[in-house]
Amino acid sequence: MAINLHHLRLFAAVVDHGGFTKAAEQLGVSQPAISKSLNELERRLSVRLIDRTSRSAELTHAGRILHARARELFGLERVAERELRELRGLKRGRLRVAASPTVATYLLPDALARFHRRRPTVRVSANQADDKTVLRLFLESRVDVAISEDPPAHELVEAVPWRSDELIVIAPPDHSLVNRDPIALEDLADFSFLVNERGCPIRAAGELALAKRGVRMRTMRVGGTEAIKRGVAAGLGLSIVSKTAAADLLSLGRIAAVPVRGLAIHRTLARLRLRGRARGISPAGREFELLLDEASNAEVASDATGVA
Repeated sequence: MAINLHHLRLFAAVVDHGGFTKAAEQLGVSQPAISKSLNELERRLSVRLIDRTSRSAELTHAGRILHARARELFGLERVAERELRELRGLKRGRLRVAASPTVATYLLPDALARFHRRRPTVRVSANQADDKTVLRLFLESRVDVAISEDPPAHELVEAVPWRSDELIVIAPPDHSLVNRDPIALEDLADFSFLVNERGCPIRAAGELALAKRGVRMRTMRVGGTEAIKRGVAAGLGLSIVSKTAAADLLSLGRIAAVPVRGLAIHRTLARLRLRGRARGISPAGREFELLLDEASNAEVASDATGVA
């Protein structure tokens, strides 16, 4: 039995907006109309999509499968609409980017500025989000380009390496560990480390690196990277952060890198790309990806020659 796309759209709206009432408000239709549409969709498919209780509307297994496909379908619809609007080229196009926090804060602004200078009439928007949200936005075709620090595994997506990122230990410039020969990793066990929330890729990488050498990190949760850097500068503790993120305060002498023998933490930042099926990237997205590759290649050349 063919699926009625209107019914499917209302079903997806119920899930996306967290219930019948909010979906009705967003779509400007009545709640009974949405309920009737959902009942008809379930009848035609001969499957229950939502388990209704007095307090909530929970997706069944079949509902989760259908919702995932609905997101892909309506994502492709948005892509088709956008590509038709952009047939005239980049004069009236739009670039939408999503990136995880380190990328969005410390790497993306320069790239977006270069793109804007090349294409000043293209509308640019950028979202900073955790890696799972970046993946969701990309799968739903709500962004053209997505960059992740730690891409979640997904059967439809591959992570294309973009550039490397080194993590370093930082301390106040007058700390006893600074300006010494590389210290033993075990010496770090005596100090507190400022960290972000659990699940943060940088925190996880730092804890894992120390745990492999039998060192348990004593943590103090402070907040985002900027709060952590300033906490370190104020003498609140040490931290493990992205070298790129720390570059500004390092150059000002407000924090210092701590040399640690045998500690090398490198990770790969990646662009997301759909696998297994073609989805045309917008002209603006295509040009921005080329610009990102140019910036990455220039960084590699700089590292190789020592010329900044």
